[in-house]
Amino acid sequence: MTAVSTPPVTGRPGAYARLAKLDVFDYYLSAVLVWTLLVPAARFDGQVLGVLVVFLAGEVLLMAALVALDDLTGYRDGSDLVNYAPDAPARRACRKPLVAGTLTEAQVVRFAVVTTALGAALWLVAVIAAPFEPTWALLVTGVTLVLYPQYSWGLKLSYRGFQELYIAALGWALVLAPYGLLAGDLPGFVLVQALLFGLGPLLFGVYSNTNDIAGDRAVGRPTVAVLTSPRGNAAFVAAVSLVEFALILGAPLVGAPWWFPLAMLPTMVLRANQYALGFRRRDILRARRLGIGIHRVTVVCLLAVNLVGGS
Repeated sequence: MTAVSTPPVTGRPGAYARLAKLDVFDYYLSAVLVWTLLVPAARFDGQVLGVLVVFLAGEVLLMAALVALDDLTGYRDGSDLVNYAPDAPARRACRKPLVAGTLTEAQVVRFAVVTTALGAALWLVAVIAAPFEPTWALLVTGVTLVLYPQYSWGLKLSYRGFQELYIAALGWALVLAPYGLLAGDLPGFVLVQALLFGLGPLLFGVYSNTNDIAGDRAVGRPTVAVLTSPRGNAAFVAAVSLVEFALILGAPLVGAPWWFPLAMLPTMVLRANQYALGFRRRDILRARRLGIGIHRVTVVCLLAVNLVGGS
């Protein structure tokens, strides 16, 4: 295996920030979405805002632990050394401090332990201070907390065929849990928006997995892209994209305004272009990058609908 030229270990704050992937904020947009889903009278309530901020802070810390442990596992099993090697110039090794040599394994483990403990403590505070405690929201919060570090550590769910489900379910939970704690109910249109939010990271991840087939197969990470043929993988991505379309088109049946599909037209057009770019033009990395932008466009569209519609 070709070695990666790396600078010496530093342990500086910048290395930890890269380890936590703080520049990738897409899951954190869930807090803004939840805020717009609340009734207007609750949006500036001090208790509501306080709980939402605390929940978000816990989410950031827990996500930092998740990606740190994912980096640690990817470094130890060699998949990151393949996917971020010098012969893969489109991927920046500096985003992986272990591969780049700017953090040690022991530093990464300590970082993950501390961020998990602090994140869990903040979520406990949010639950205690929340204006509502519906059983389903408590269950979603508790299960999400337990499973947060299990993506590629502990149970290693992403190594047991659950990667795609995990990526989407995490997005769903990060909308449903705080909304339930702050509103106490679960309207159909809120559920649709939560499902759309979770599909955004998934429809970024499946393109990333398509690019990483060699590295994932080498370490036994059974993503759909690894387990199926190229045609089967393309069909899976198309099916997930169609589910997103169906949720958008069917949303007026569960309380969305009639014009909701028109408001979400940018998402549908961009998603179709992403698929064509990735599987017809065979430019997977560009399609992958486009996926990040599509998720953000989707969130902006949802925010606009909620604020204009007064939901």
